[in-house]
Amino acid sequence: MRSWGWKIICIILCMYVVVAGFLLPVPRLDILNETIRNLYFHVPMWFTMIVLFGAAFYYSIKYLRTGNLQDDIYAVQFTNTGIFFSILGMLTGMEWAQYTWGAAWSNDPKQLGTAMSMLIYFAYTILRSGLKDDEKKAKISAVYNVFAFAMMVPLIFVLPRMVDSLHPGNGGNPAFAKYDLDSDMRKVFYPAVAGWIMLGWWIATLKTRLALVRYKGENTLQFELEKKQTNG
Repeated sequence: MRSWGWKIICIILCMYVVVAGFLLPVPRLDILNETIRNLYFHVPMWFTMIVLFGAAFYYSIKYLRTGNLQDDIYAVQFTNTGIFFSILGMLTGMEWAQYTWGAAWSNDPKQLGTAMSMLIYFAYTILRSGLKDDEKKAKISAVYNVFAFAMMVPLIFVLPRMVDSLHPGNGGNPAFAKYDLDSDMRKVFYPAVAGWIMLGWWIATLKTRLALVRYKGENTLQFELEKKQTNG
């Protein structure tokens, strides 16, 4: 995925979504009104977060199987980027809720489940910062990452659907696709999902490449120091 083709497509899609998201017509619905445009940003942020956390979950399992520290670096950077998009998703959701539900935070089950998932992943970064040995840090955080992803799924997708909720698609409420997402909005929403996911993946891969360069540089320097000490 090092070719520039998909990156150019990512830039085009994101630019299209930003422009079309604010300029193209949207359904005139009660309460939602113009705020429905947030669908092009809020929902894709969550999709991007899930994809990135899923990738981190994959690399964590891969590390536990291989013991290759490079897989741990991939897991860390995909997790960190996923946390960034979770913050964007939460902020855009709170902004939307302020105008449609009357308050940025209403203790909605979806909000609570998402907040708990975010706290679990925030704890992941704290856990790593408290460990010094690289192999021990990688192994413990990989196990934690696996359980974090396993807990995120029911917190976001299962439990909110079992109780009353203001959020579309939860607590008996129909999802946007069933009554709001018309043909004009689909022309922007689907490119938005693809564009933001590609952007998140791009950011994560850039961070990973930088981390790998740093890791290899530190290892090379350490090897040279040990060699000098041996020869000396």
